[in-house]
Amino acid sequence: MDTSAEFKNLTCLFENFILEQGVNPVLATYLNILVNLLVLMLIITGINYLIKTFVIEAFKSFSNKTKTTFDDFLIKSKFPTYMGQVLPLLILYFTIPIIFAEFPLVIKAFYFLIEIYIILLVVWTLRSVLRTTKSYLRTLESFKDKPVESYMQVVMIIIWLFALLFILAQITSRDVVDFIISLGAASAVLLLIFKDTILGFVASIQVSVNDIVRIGDWITFSKYGADGTVTEISLATVRVQNFDNTFTSIPTYSLISESFQNWRGMQESPGRRIKRAVFIKQNSVKFITSEDYEKYKNIQLITPYLEDRQKEIDEYNKSHEIDKKSFINGRNQTNLGLFRKYIDTYLNNHSAVHKEMYCIVRHLQPTQHGIPIEILCFSRDKRWANFEYITADIFDHIIASIPYFDLQLFEAPSGDDLQKYMAEIQESKLDNET
Repeated sequence: MDTSAEFKNLTCLFENFILEQGVNPVLATYLNILVNLLVLMLIITGINYLIKTFVIEAFKSFSNKTKTTFDDFLIKSKFPTYMGQVLPLLILYFTIPIIFAEFPLVIKAFYFLIEIYIILLVVWTLRSVLRTTKSYLRTLESFKDKPVESYMQVVMIIIWLFALLFILAQITSRDVVDFIISLGAASAVLLLIFKDTILGFVASIQVSVNDIVRIGDWITFSKYGADGTVTEISLATVRVQNFDNTFTSIPTYSLISESFQNWRGMQESPGRRIKRAVFIKQNSVKFITSEDYEKYKNIQLITPYLEDRQKEIDEYNKSHEIDKKSFINGRNQTNLGLFRKYIDTYLNNHSAVHKEMYCIVRHLQPTQHGIPIEILCFSRDKRWANFEYITADIFDHIIASIPYFDLQLFEAPSGDDLQKYMAEIQESKLDNET
């Protein structure tokens, strides 16, 4: 006698017993099925408990002893739990047809449900492996700034697509290959449905291959209001944590179709650029007189330059017999030119300014707000807070130095300035009347 026959006899023990007690055969059959199902559920519950208690715990204990973290991530992604469902599933697969041997429609429905569940279990198991792989790759230095999430999502979409095809083939009772061929006409619809996914996939590949953006990069994307650090690159979106701790999601495709600013070059360079201007009133610019010369000589940073420059100018004017009764004749120094030289010398002596990168103090085109004197240099410290402190320190000194060169900083008049001006006019009128 084969094993299946022995098991069949075993499942009929209760039915034979209650038949001997005079119970109706139909009722005896249903009661026997109910008892068999209860026994089966108890067996499966016990097996699940044993698997959870011993097998999974043994796997956890083994992973704690190994040096690699891959198995630790397998536990977090519930891989042992999914694998632990295989044995109870096999028991159900072989026992249910025996229990319901007299009900072929129930067996057919059971096989349909169990096969769909097997497909889903395979998907969940593969998803667990992919999540484990993703988490493990993120621990490796060479993959920390790569869009691993995008590739895992693509693979997961393909897996779900195949799973859906198998489920639909199971529902329609058709071969999978024939079912896929019959879907050829619907390919245009599928392309339309997955348009964003396809664009995101292509974009994520281009972003990775061309090294456009990495996780950890500081980017500024004005269109989406993003200004912060890239924390995640997925198939559809790039997640940016702004400096105010808010999050902005940017479509991945936008990174290759639109313009944005990536500050990685600054972060990898030796210094961070300082670019700012002060506006000088044009009517405060003048030629340097002999009295001014003696006064400016006390500014130590420009004393050597002032003396050498003045000596050169005097020799030129003398050799060319320039009439210096008027300052406009010949060559002369100006307080603005001397101020620019002072700023240049100050920056080149500042400990926080990078000396190996260019440092320029330039005179821009005059505007209605005055003459812009722009400073272009690089700070050694690239950290944001320190950079702002260095910039403020430099311009605090520059602004405070302006009056020492008899220059005036342009500033739009405020309400108090206008009130003060009107009061002076009124006072002047009263003095004239008296």
